[in-house]
Amino acid sequence: MWFMVKNCISMSRSLKKGPFTDPKLLKKLSRLKVGDKTPIKTYSRDSVIIPQMVGFVFAVHNGKTFINVDVREEMVGHRLGEFAPTRKFIRHGGKMQRELEAKAKTTGTQPATTK
Repeated sequence: MWFMVKNCISMSRSLKKGPFTDPKLLKKLSRLKVGDKTPIKTYSRDSVIIPQMVGFVFAVHNGKTFINVDVREEMVGHRLGEFAPTRKFIRHGGKMQRELEAKAKTTGTQPATTK
């Protein structure tokens, strides 16, 4: 039983090491002026947003394309990958949802959302 519990526990990064930010990303950041809105391309989704990144735009790769992320103060401490989703939500429903949407289209009202 212990091996199952051991595999489920996720370890966070050591406080002694501090937050991880890709050194290449910091180098690119130092070359730009504050407030410059040219996107900085990066594949480093696991980099933690630090206060020096506020005000810059990062083009974060989501596995297919680059998604522009405008960094604000509230984002400090989060990771870049949190703001570039890797999956595209289409919709729930199926046949029943299509019927509701068709009915709403004919009456001219908004379709009811299902949860």
